[in-house]
Amino acid sequence: MDEVEVVVAHGERVTLRVGDVFIKVDADQTRIDVEVEAMALAPVPTPRVLWRRPPVLALAAVGGRALGRLGEPSTASPAAWAAAGAAVRALHDAPLPPLRGRAGRGVAEVAAELDAECGWLVTSGVLPADLVARNRQVAEAALRPWTAVFTHGDLQIAHVFVDDGDEVTGIIDWSEAGQGDALFDLAILTLGHEEHLGDVIAGYGADVNLDVVRGWWSLRSLLVVRWLTGHGFDPFAPGCEVDVLRSRM
Repeated sequence: MDEVEVVVAHGERVTLRVGDVFIKVDADQTRIDVEVEAMALAPVPTPRVLWRRPPVLALAAVGGRALGRLGEPSTASPAAWAAAGAAVRALHDAPLPPLRGRAGRGVAEVAAELDAECGWLVTSGVLPADLVARNRQVAEAALRPWTAVFTHGDLQIAHVFVDDGDEVTGIIDWSEAGQGDALFDLAILTLGHEEHLGDVIAGYGADVNLDVVRGWWSLRSLLVVRWLTGHGFDPFAPGCEVDVLRSRM
């Protein structure tokens, strides 16, 4: 029998790898519904669904290697990052899916959550008040009207796979997909890897408001510190979310 690898494990979700098969168990089956539907609609390479028996979803592994990891230097070439940008553009140009995704929350909703998290970060002593205030100011650029596109919603670099020819072989983890802000996807893809933003934009092939991307870097990082610490992740690790916030000072 192949070795069982625990990929993700926390109170909401468990993902195991057994050979070339990923087994996902999610406490919220709505997320699995979204993932399966989004992969069927997306015009980019995605994992193949092998079978589904709620609460379990089995997916085939995609080829290649992850574009990188948050907190680690990416060994992928500029061409690979550009290919990722081109894949994201193909997704954003596709017909809209039926559901609003993670990137599709309204401005008022996001602003209210941001204010609540900023308040908690300061009153709990997790982050210095000046660091939070500066990044709250930077985040304001992302709080503006946007035109909905087909977004992945959690497009971190560990979810984008490329081969030795610098082609995208697969994009995984679609449970947050739906209608949303295109620049949210570009920001999550380049979070902690600002040096590759130009490569991604070159592949994306469209004008991008850099202030909005920077706004999403700050906004997303402020919003997830509490969730990450509560689910066994470390946003204070070098190169991760807190360092992203510190880089705005």
